[in-house]
Amino acid sequence: MIRRIGYVQTEPVFGRVRDNVDRAIAMASSVDADLLVFPELFNTGYLFESRREVEDLAEPADGRTFRSLSAFASETSTAVVAGFAERGEGGKIYNSAMMIDETGDLRWVYRKTHLFDREKIWFDPGDTGFSVVELAGIRVGVMICFDWIFPESARVLALGGAQVLAHPANLVLPYAQTAMLTRSVENRVFTVTANRVGSDERPFGSISFTGRSQVTSPGMEVLVMGPRDRPHASAVEVDPSEADDKSITERNDLFSDRRVEFYGALVG
Repeated sequence: MIRRIGYVQTEPVFGRVRDNVDRAIAMASSVDADLLVFPELFNTGYLFESRREVEDLAEPADGRTFRSLSAFASETSTAVVAGFAERGEGGKIYNSAMMIDETGDLRWVYRKTHLFDREKIWFDPGDTGFSVVELAGIRVGVMICFDWIFPESARVLALGGAQVLAHPANLVLPYAQTAMLTRSVENRVFTVTANRVGSDERPFGSISFTGRSQVTSPGMEVLVMGPRDRPHASAVEVDPSEADDKSITERNDLFSDRRVEFYGALVG
């Protein structure tokens, strides 16, 4: 079962939601793919002044951004994972990612588990936990940006049967692209990191992003990588079933060899 999986690496303008979404979809339309991952907060930009500003830009999961992506997904038969600021129940605001299948249906919304730095001021902690959803015939798990630094995130998704880890991101630290190679080999899964480029320049400060979106393989290979400094969209052919083989050697299996009786400190 060959599938084409890839990323849309964007350069959003802060607060220009409609324009950001339209540009991202135009880029996505140039790529032949079964699954495309868009960056974290791809529609709003990242560097918020306050929680109130996030509230003003946030959308419900079925808002305009979803409707635009749903139309793209159904018209092109492309499943989508995309990061956005979610207006949840009871005034809660989450750093989230929507999972849209190839027919345009919203399958699930993941809310970021591990908030980074000022995100703890802007967003409520994610409450969904990690789940695996089938999109375009692929078992997909989602983690957002800083979730990468916690190996438990990827491992829980892999134990849940994920073949591909979709990783919407707004990366500012220099480590994640290399670390995701480790996440792919230690779980024997494919990963798709969709990062952004450029910077958010606000009156109170600025922040720059590292680009280099990528797809990695269970064999710790970078299958395709974007540039550091400009928008880019790309996809690559993979066989997701490769991620179902957890054998390391003839006598070693990644999951059955675990000695869970000695791992108690991990959840302590």
